[in-house]
Amino acid sequence: MALLRKLTALAGTAEVARRYAKKNPEKVNKLANQAARFVDKQTKGKYHHQLDGAVRKVQRATGDPRH
Repeated sequence: MALLRKLTALAGTAEVARRYAKKNPEKVNKLANQAARFVDKQTKGKYHHQLDGAVRKVQRATGDPRH
């Protein structure tokens, strides 16, 4: 039963995050890019392609017209 409660809370949190991203696409895209650059620097480019893909997904989810 505890697992079901955790999954319900996680789904609610994900929905809140999606709504925020739709209302504030510029902020979300900016933060996603900053986070990706930071992680890329820390890992010395080891996960560059994965990070690039994740940033593109964020941009598509926020309705960024460039992607």
